[in-house]
Parts: sequence; structure tokens; C-alpha cells
Amino acid sequence: MEKAKQRNKPKYTMWKNAVFMMALAWKQHKSVLILCIVSALLAVILNLIELFLAPMILQKVEMSAPLVQLFEVIAVFVFSLLLVRGVQAYINENTLFGRVYLRLLLVRRADEKFASTSFPNTENPEILKHAESASRALSNNRAAGEAIWETLTDLGKNFLGFLLYLMLLSTVDPVLLVVTTLAALVSYFTSKRLNEWGYRHREEESRYQKKIAYIQSRKEDLQFAKDIRIFCIAPWLDDVYTSVVKMYRKFHARAQCIYIWTDIIHIFMTFLRSGLSYLYLLDLTLREGLPASTFLLYFSAIGGFANWITGLLDDFSRLHKQSIDLSVVREFYELPEQFRFEEGEKLEPVLDKAYEIQLRHVSFRYPGAESDTLQDICLTIRPGEKLAVVGLNGAGKTTLVKLICGLYDPTQGEVLLNGVDIRRYDRRDYYRHFSAVFQQFSILSSTLAENVAQSADEVDWDRVQACLEKAGLAQMVTRLPQGLNTHIGREVYEDGIELSGGEIQRLMLARALYKNAPLILLDEPTAALDPIAESELYQKYNDFTLGRTSVFISHRLASTRFCDRILFIENGVIAEQGSHEQLLQKGGHYAELFAIQSRYYQEGGMENGEL
Repeated sequence: MEKAKQRNKPKYTMWKNAVFMMALAWKQHKSVLILCIVSALLAVILNLIELFLAPMILQKVEMSAPLVQLFEVIAVFVFSLLLVRGVQAYINENTLFGRVYLRLLLVRRADEKFASTSFPNTENPEILKHAESASRALSNNRAAGEAIWETLTDLGKNFLGFLLYLMLLSTVDPVLLVVTTLAALVSYFTSKRLNEWGYRHREEESRYQKKIAYIQSRKEDLQFAKDIRIFCIAPWLDDVYTSVVKMYRKFHARAQCIYIWTDIIHIFMTFLRSGLSYLYLLDLTLREGLPASTFLLYFSAIGGFANWITGLLDDFSRLHKQSIDLSVVREFYELPEQFRFEEGEKLEPVLDKAYEIQLRHVSFRYPGAESDTLQDICLTIRPGEKLAVVGLNGAGKTTLVKLICGLYDPTQGEVLLNGVDIRRYDRRDYYRHFSAVFQQFSILSSTLAENVAQSADEVDWDRVQACLEKAGLAQMVTRLPQGLNTHIGREVYEDGIELSGGEIQRLMLARALYKNAPLILLDEPTAALDPIAESELYQKYNDFTLGRTSVFISHRLASTRFCDRILFIENGVIAEQGSHEQLLQKGGHYAELFAIQSRYYQEGGMENGEL
């Protein structure tokens, strides 16, 4: 239990996180700190003006001062109020920009961390949850990454106000100050305990919110539009949505029953404090002839003193919660990496260099799995060799490719590049040696050219055009409204177009060609194409990859017959290997699977004219 508490304890304290944010502001945007200080001072000045306004006017009335003097006092206070409020409004309006800028710096750093972290981290549920928590802490203006500035400003304001009011009330009976302080503390801590009911049940509330947001997003998602209509699932979605909303309303009903006690206790303690203050000052007035203006000043100051105390406690509570969120963000930045990056040896890709990849007794087991996905794989991919990896679903084909290109490290064994363990290198340098197309695609809502070049600034237009032609998209480009500048996707651009599955896969192939790396990996890159189109595309790749080391994964065995060698993966091991003809002659599982696929296409496709 004690160890669990230690693991859950934030790495950084409240004050360390406050200093971290102030140091960030001082380095990146000093105006944020300056405006915080000025805002706190203005808030206190405004409070003091409002505190003295009525007593000063009443004092002039008590002294039977001339009407001109009375108007002069009123004019001075009104002008002061207008001036301070005007400056305050200007600062409040302009302080937002610097705070947003600093939050976006933190967001960018978090995005860069997730985009560059070791690939296994992107599949680790704990790290994904950590990343989601960090993202929430930086998600909007009210999140900790920006709201902390308002808290720090309020903390400075309440602390300064507390000191000034304490000095002002120094002549008042200390017992009254003690009673006022105790009433404020009891009200605060009781209210805090009740108000934190929502914080303690935030996970429950988050579950309802996630379900509601998920259903809403599915209703608006264009990818679900066809299913919603064809399968008539709109009523079902409405029923699920209604049931979740009902549970969410019950949750809030429980919360309101708790929160109403907060108001009752606060009203009682305020009444107690005000009543005692009123009685004390009334007694002082009757015994010592305290002027009405001074009575009003002290009575208002005692209430303000209690508010400063409550404000300080609220600020510390908010700062503590925000500090926990900021600790999550900072700890996410510092997540340990499984791979070497900057500290690894540098490795520059050379297009004409001969590269040999070797797997020595490689086994791999996914975290939490009971058995190895790959077992004792020994494989050498020779320079310039075209290697195909085939097998049934779940055999370990994709895992093997991810090990080859360095997205995973073996559980046992080693992966070598020209005889050197790839764990010695800067892993990002190693990635630069590969052009790859995986089963899951990454299309950005950008132009066609930018998606191919993966850049917005440096685009070789002739090269983009050539790669699209090689990938079989030349005719499609001629039909696009703005050619290579046509926007892909409608999530950002209203004039964006939607590509078919086959067009997306060809676009990914064009992107791989544009990178022009010495090693090529294709993991089921043509799954959305029909057999004839796939065969044609693979034949093109036979020309494109001439002289380069290439690895192809395909579930259609006939498509990879042009490869120099074919590996048949079964139950996590290399069951068979050889050329297409050699494997057919062996009459093993490869030959059986090929015969089944051939018969399927002949009977189900050729005879119906649908191959």
C-alpha cells in the first residue's frame, strides 16, 4: 500500500511547479509575469477604493462639509474607480494572449514528445493514459496549463489584501479577529470537503462525459453515415444516448444535494461572523462614540478580511490541484525511452550503399502476452534482395517487419544492420533508411502534394508528380479540381475531396517512393485493391525497387511471386522459405494455401468475370 502511494505521489511539489511556470514565462513571455503582478495590485487598489468610498462620503456628511467638498470626494473616488477599472479591463483583455502562448508551448512540447517517443510507448495503455491526462491539463483556457496564471494572480492579490486589512484592523479587539478567522476557516474547510465531492467523483463523471461525447461524435462521423442509414441504427444510438444522459442527470442530482449544504454552512458562518462584528462595533459605538463612518469602515473591513483569508485558502487549494496536473505534464515530458536517440551513434543513409539486415535468434513477446509472437527467428536479408513475407492472419508477419525497421526491439536476440546491432544507433537515423507503407495510413488534411512530400515548405513538384505516376495515380490527378494543390479530406478544408481505399493506398506508395530511402518495407500495401490491380502494382514495384533491399507482406501469395525469396510464417516461426516455384514444388502449407487462393479466384472471380 505504501509503495502504491509513493507511485501515485506527484514528482513535483506545488512550489516547484509554480517556479517552473514562472521561469517559463520569464524566458518566453515576460509580460505574463508583469501583468500578473500589475493585475494583483490593481485588484487590491480597487478593493481599497470601494472600501473607503462610502465611509469617506459619510464622514463628510457627519462633518457637515460644504456640498462642493462632498462632490469633490465623490468625483475623486468615481474617477479613481473608472481609471482603475479601465486599466484593469485593458490588462485582463491583453493578458490572455501571453498565457495562451505559454500553454501552446507546453502543448507543442507534449505533441513532440508523443510524436518522437519510442514506438512501444505509443501502444502502452499506461503511457497512453498518461498522455491523455497531460493533454487534458493543457486542453483549454480553464485547464491547469493556463489557469495557473489566474490562480497565481489571485494568490498575490489575496495575500497583499490580507496584509493591508490586517494592518487596518490592528486597533480592533484581537478576539474579534480570531473569531472572524475561525469562522472563515470553518466555513472554508467544511465547504471545501463538500465541494470536493465532484472532484472525488470526477472519474465517474468523466465516464458519462466520454460516453456522451463518443455517441455524438459517431453520429456526426461521415464514416458511420452509411452504416447508420443502411442498418437503421439511429434509434439505437438515441436510446443509448438517452440512457447515458439519464444516468448523468442522476449523478448531478446527487451532486446538487451535497452542494446545497455548502451554501447552508456558508450562510450560517457568515451570519455568525457578521453578527459578532456588528455587536462588537455597536458596543464600541455606544461606549466610545465611534463615528458612523468608522463603524462602516471597520464592519466592511472585517468582512473583507474574512474574504481575503478564504481567498488565500481557495488559491492554495486550486494551486495544489493545478500542480498535480502540471506534474503529470512534466512527468510525461520525462518519460523514459526504450530506444537511443540523440545519445546513440549517428547513421547517415546512403542510397547506393549495400545494406544487409540480419536477425539472430530473435524472439518477441508483446507486453502482457502469455507466449511469444515470434520465436527464435534467424534471417539474413541480403543487399538488393526482394523478400516476401506471407502467412495466415496472426502469424507474426507485421511484427517481423516492425522488428526489421526498428519500431520494436526483440525480447531476445538482436537485429543487425551490416553486422552492427541497431540498438547502438540513433533510432531516428535508422528510421531514415526505410521507406515504408503499413496497414494503417496517416493522411493529413492537407494538399495532395504535401501528403506525398510530407512537408509544407520544401516540395519537389516534379518528383511528386513522378511518384504519383509510378503509383498509378496520374489519371486521378488530372481529374482533380486543383491538381496537386487539391485538399485531401474535409475535416479542415470545405473543398477537400475524399479518396477511395485503393487511392489512399496508392498515395501511401507514392509517399514511400518520394522518400527514396535505400530500404523498402511494404506491409499489405494493396489490401484494398482487386487482384489484377494489386498484381500490376507489385509488378511496378519490381522495377521501382531494382537494386534495393525490399520486404513485402501480402496475403495474396500470387502477388509476390516476383520476389527473390518468400518466407512462409506459421505459428511465429519461419515454416518454409524459397522462391515461389521452389515452395510449390515442396508441396507444403504454402503450396496448399496457394492452391486454395487460386481456386477461389478462378471459381469465384474468373468464372463470373469479376477477378
